[in-house]
Amino acid sequence: MIAYQKTTFLILAFTLTLLLQSSLPVAAEDQYALKREQMVEHDIKARGVRDPVVLRIMSTVPRHLFVEASSRDRAYGDHPLPIGEGQTISQPYVVALMTEALQLKPGDRVLEIGTGSGYQAAVLARIVKEVYTIEIRKNLVDRAMNVLAGQGHGNVKVKNADGYFGWEEHAPFDAIIITAAANHIPPPLIKQLKEGGRLIVPLGSTLYFQTLTLATKRKGELEVEQLSPVAFVPMVGKMQK
Repeated sequence: MIAYQKTTFLILAFTLTLLLQSSLPVAAEDQYALKREQMVEHDIKARGVRDPVVLRIMSTVPRHLFVEASSRDRAYGDHPLPIGEGQTISQPYVVALMTEALQLKPGDRVLEIGTGSGYQAAVLARIVKEVYTIEIRKNLVDRAMNVLAGQGHGNVKVKNADGYFGWEEHAPFDAIIITAAANHIPPPLIKQLKEGGRLIVPLGSTLYFQTLTLATKRKGELEVEQLSPVAFVPMVGKMQK
């Protein structure tokens, strides 16, 4: 009887240990999920973003996986965070605002200039058919590709190049998003934008603040609408020459 009780106790203890160990990652993910929901409610929806698709996607993309490990506890705050190479991941509200402004459809093909961490590309990838994203910094390209692949985003193609020139072989695009400050809209990108397509860019001084600008292509020309003041890191390469 004593041997039986001892064996039973050991089995129960072992089972309890396994349950506790398996519950730790789940608990951590639950915590991140809660933070995402709070982020959407307080920092995105409360500030005017209404598109239900954008709100849903922002509540599901794991932003904490796109930042450095040391920043994960701040991943769902409404502010940019450093990602190395002097670059940042944009604040969630701005990501949602830019995404909503493009009025994306499931069958769209989108070009992103400035992959950075890959977070914006991940948001786009859950909405549209194809995402083509360009990053001039090789280290960021490698890191973003790894994270995107780990999230199963097979519809995202990443290129290490100067985004000023776009990605001509995959043009035209239904939408173009530029996630770095530009003092003008690069002519190659205008050419690669579909008729009726939308382009969004932080336009103005590349050193201080810019105006988030939405441009729609009509009969080969751009109709421009100013949305809000923003502050982005500058676009480099040809843009600065």
